[in-house]
Amino acid sequence: MSLSYKPRRSVLAVPGSSRKMIEKAKGLPADEIFLDLEDAVSPLAKEGARTNIVEALAEDGWGEQLKVVRVNDWTTDATYLDVTSVVGGAGAHLDAILLPKVPDASHVKALDLLLTQVEKAHGLEVGRIGIEPQIENAIGLTNINEIATASPRVQTLVFGPADFMASINMRTLVVGEQPDGYDRGDAYHHILMTILMAARAHGLQAIDGPYLQIRDVDAFRRSAQRTAALGFDGKWVLHPSQIDAANEVFSPRQDDYDKAEMILDAYEWHTSDAGGARGAAMLGDEMIDEASRKMALVISAKGRAAGMTRTTVFDPPQ
Repeated sequence: MSLSYKPRRSVLAVPGSSRKMIEKAKGLPADEIFLDLEDAVSPLAKEGARTNIVEALAEDGWGEQLKVVRVNDWTTDATYLDVTSVVGGAGAHLDAILLPKVPDASHVKALDLLLTQVEKAHGLEVGRIGIEPQIENAIGLTNINEIATASPRVQTLVFGPADFMASINMRTLVVGEQPDGYDRGDAYHHILMTILMAARAHGLQAIDGPYLQIRDVDAFRRSAQRTAALGFDGKWVLHPSQIDAANEVFSPRQDDYDKAEMILDAYEWHTSDAGGARGAAMLGDEMIDEASRKMALVISAKGRAAGMTRTTVFDPPQ
């Protein structure tokens, strides 16, 4: 994992039709904010939402958040206008486009081509705006490796649980919870691991979808902990009350971050001439080697990106 890794621990969904909610979102500590033109916006409000988003992206007051817009999917008649309006009007302030309901690579390729044309037409850097494909049905999961590699713009793979649950006839109306009757294990495990494996195989981030019961922060935390334990990078949040929990759950624990930094320092010293140029060495009671360094790099990069400060220092043996 690169040390330039940008965290997406908390991905806040904000309706593009609400200037009030967009304005509030600017000051919130979410790692990513996506302004929605799809499910959170009624058909009659989409044109006004495009205008809201263009104006808001160009305004001051944003923090360090990644700024993303979710457009409508390619089966609608709104995708072209979403992309040309938003990227043409505020592309310089936009980090990525979130593309929903992606069934195969052709949808990502079509967006890539359109983005390139709009970037050229408006003098924007070609290729800078990323793509976040959202996996929301069975066919999308089946084609996930092709989707992940459809464009160099792809940055993340995002799980869309509600539509996915409907697409496979899962017997529940509570997004993020286990279906009634599934009393052992995790009904979403195969889906989540398939998304995660594709993301890791192709150097992408994996983002879990929302937990809809926004007033139950403890339940949100439990849901987030399950996917964080697998290795996901973050999760959607639908309300500001979920942001701190997401940022905490998807950040390394302080002890783990300290240990990762110690492993990196110790390995660097032991493999140097001064440390004896050894490929394996002891750190306390634990042997560390190149594999240890690779694992530590992941934790270290996430901790540094989250602004964590180490509380331990490596002292070379005398």
